Amino acid sequence: MKGTLWLAWRQQRALVGCGAAVLVGVAALAAYFRSGMLDDLHSGLFDHCEPGPLFCSRPGDGLPLFLDIEPLKLLGALNIALPTLIGMFWGAPLLGRDRELGTHRMVLAQGVSRAQWFASRLALASAGTVALSGSLALLFRWWWEPAANHGYGVFWYEATALTGSGPAAVAAALCGLAVGTLAGLLTRRVLSAMAWTLLLTAAVTALVQWTHRARLLVPPHTYVSDGWRPKPPMGEKWSTGHYGLITASGRREDVLNCPHPSGRELKECMTQHGYVARFYEANPAGDYWAFQWTDTALLGGLALSLALVTVLLLRRRI
Repeated sequence: MKGTLWLAWRQQRALVGCGAAVLVGVAALAAYFRSGMLDDLHSGLFDHCEPGPLFCSRPGDGLPLFLDIEPLKLLGALNIALPTLIGMFWGAPLLGRDRELGTHRMVLAQGVSRAQWFASRLALASAGTVALSGSLALLFRWWWEPAANHGYGVFWYEATALTGSGPAAVAAALCGLAVGTLAGLLTRRVLSAMAWTLLLTAAVTALVQWTHRARLLVPPHTYVSDGWRPKPPMGEKWSTGHYGLITASGRREDVLNCPHPSGRELKECMTQHGYVARFYEANPAGDYWAFQWTDTALLGGLALSLALVTVLLLRRRI
């Protein structure tokens, strides 16, 4: 390691060390709590529980059964916040500190091109970001899988699982790094760059969560049951909360027109109003990967676009 890469390492090694320490600590905690989770699951207490949204009860007294999943949800929350943290504490100083102190002039005076100087910094920061975010996402997945999609665990559509795991978590972290880097270039002050990064990455995170809840990019499936037969079970699906009744002409109407779950009352009400079927809208568990790859493409594309903008502005700003 020499030249600009060696200089980038010298300036970023503290951050690399902090990331490695966080990763080791989280891995140790994940191994400890996952071991306790497996002990609870292997005890046989949860063997009668079925996948789905309903809570599982103890056979004796009927009290609900729960696993200790709060530490797992905290890891998911950390993964959701990671793009903001990386953008503020790794991306913002990447160019902002040298811009603020003027130390970049000394480096460039040694015959090093702007592109080479920037590429070395960004490459090391990107590699560290991918390693940290990818490892944390894999830890979440490893910890989560034994109790996935059960009432006593974490469902695939909860924000901690949908946003805090998979390739989308890596793309989001790279997007946070790109936002911070561009903010550092434009503001010339590290604290200002950190503030802008916090605002922008929080907005992007909120926007992604909104697209999930609105099913804007991954539309739900429609499940229909003819007549007054029971609707297909919800199971691991993510319901939109949109239920209803279907007329002979195919028009969909509100479920409250016949607010009976089943039985003779429902049959009579449907016959009286001319309803021939019932429906509900939901995303099946397989859509987890549709959400993941959609988010990965969008956030990864945004990260790449911001990096290109930074390159184009580099000559004018430095």
